[in-house]
Amino acid sequence: MPESEHRMPFEGRRLLMVSTNYAPELTGPGPYAAQLAEHWARSGAETHVLTGMPHYPSWRTEAPYRGVWRADEERSGVQVHRRRHYVPPRQGVLRRGVFEASVLAHGLTAPPAQRPDAVIAQMPGLASGVIGARLARRHRVPYIPVVRNLTGVAAARSGIREAGAALAARAERYALGAATLVGVIHESLVPRVTAHGVDPGRIRLVPNWSRTQAPSADRAATRARLGWRDGVPVVLHSGTMGRKQGLEVLVDAARLAPDIRVVLMGDGDQRDALLARAPGLPNLDFLPPAGADEFTDILAAADVLVVTQCASVRGTGVPSKLTSYFVSGRPVVASVADGGGAAQEVQRSGAGLLVAPEDPAAVLAAVRKLFEEPAAADRLGAHGPLYVARHLSREAGLARFDALLGEVFDEAGESHRR
Repeated sequence: MPESEHRMPFEGRRLLMVSTNYAPELTGPGPYAAQLAEHWARSGAETHVLTGMPHYPSWRTEAPYRGVWRADEERSGVQVHRRRHYVPPRQGVLRRGVFEASVLAHGLTAPPAQRPDAVIAQMPGLASGVIGARLARRHRVPYIPVVRNLTGVAAARSGIREAGAALAARAERYALGAATLVGVIHESLVPRVTAHGVDPGRIRLVPNWSRTQAPSADRAATRARLGWRDGVPVVLHSGTMGRKQGLEVLVDAARLAPDIRVVLMGDGDQRDALLARAPGLPNLDFLPPAGADEFTDILAAADVLVVTQCASVRGTGVPSKLTSYFVSGRPVVASVADGGGAAQEVQRSGAGLLVAPEDPAAVLAAVRKLFEEPAAADRLGAHGPLYVARHLSREAGLARFDALLGEVFDEAGESHRR
């Protein structure tokens, strides 16, 4: 057999990923960026990542990286280049602008020295997209932004002032306009990308995949360990506590229904505001983010899992928590705008119910319905793992990215031959 047939898919290639978030962060874009970079490293590519200091979702720089300006390290075969940036303790248009500007400035002035064969940028953030576009142009190599969310749209729909949203949209237009191809994690993002002038023929679908393992612990034992009594419905939200999540709806639901336990597990810049909104509520718990070894066990111990978004949030992306929710096998209640990516995924999976956003009474009605009809709830929950196995496996997700990168290299080679 010819020696070339033994080569791994990207052997001899040098790839640069630009992603503000990266491992050891456990939620958001960081874990996806890490798994993708590590996959390409195993596929024979010399893989570099230009990233920031770990800070998400708490919006506090992790202790080992505080005071560090630059760090170059190897993680699972990937060369990781970290650059210091400002981390705002609370979100706001000015603080977010300074955050993105600091990521942009340090990323452009101190990129990895090696010339890549292609640049891949994770969006959001804004700075990652601009850095990726600039570095690809500097080295005259293909550039692929992967759109997980659009900051300009999210900002405009989350109450951020018009000037800030417009500036974010201009940065996104620049980052997307320079692309060889654009990856999007859900089809609901396509209209937002084409609105920035991208030819629909240059857009490829690269969905999120499930990053978590199926639950393995005894459900009753996990509930007992967490102090969740039998006969009391447990409603759990896991993930970022940010502005666009609109988690006030769950605080208000806990206030309206003292017989239901509401659990908010995670961290984020709105955590303190939510705590301040909920003094004296004995049926509302705040838990820190769970480790990978117990994450899905805790999800599976709840009766209902909830995903929430502000009513104004539509078409900005799909919450990554949904893939973990589906794996857990519990029914989902989605308090989100109809027609958005989150609503479409819940409907497509058949694993949950949709209710109006920002409506605590609607959330409670759905939760009571599921708790009072356990057989129906179990049937809904069982659809989740099946949907993951058929559509959201890691192997299928990584293969989509391989196809995207391979298409870019094939196109670059054809262009060079011409």
